[in-house]
Amino acid sequence: MLTKKTDIIGSYAPDFELPGVDSQVHHLARYLKTHQVVGVIFMCNHCPEVNLYLERLKQIQTSFKDRGFTLIGINASDANQHQEDSFENMKTFAAEKNLNFPYLWDSTQDVAHSFDAEKTPEVFLLDKNGILRYCGAIDDNAQEPEAVQVHYLRDALTALLAGEAVTLASTEAIGCSIQWAQ
Repeated sequence: MLTKKTDIIGSYAPDFELPGVDSQVHHLARYLKTHQVVGVIFMCNHCPEVNLYLERLKQIQTSFKDRGFTLIGINASDANQHQEDSFENMKTFAAEKNLNFPYLWDSTQDVAHSFDAEKTPEVFLLDKNGILRYCGAIDDNAQEPEAVQVHYLRDALTALLAGEAVTLASTEAIGCSIQWAQ
């Protein structure tokens, strides 16, 4: 399941500064100073695949946060095309879904473009130096959590936290296309 993104593995992730649903401004550089691994996941409120993965993402955050990991959700979808992806609706979504990780708004879509993000959900896993070590899917079965055979994100995260190389550094993200502004 290698993608064209294999050529960006090993490159530095672009820094960003975005507003969160918690009324704070979030800087990637600050997270990199305090965490061993940072997962940036492009997501939105309207995507069925995002909703299928939310519980798994919250479990990953809970399982790995004490080991130096944080997940950061970013919504870059154009709210003019999907009103449910507006910043106000993101706040409601985060509260209703009890998100246990920051949920940020990329209203200009600059961050999504700089990461070369295409889908929701699509994850980019960064080491403490801000170097991209994995990008792609969360696992191999969005529909049936109990039928997952390969835990791409968990496996990559486990390897990085153990100081090992990620063996499968890129997979094809499955989900909705980011709704780009027109």
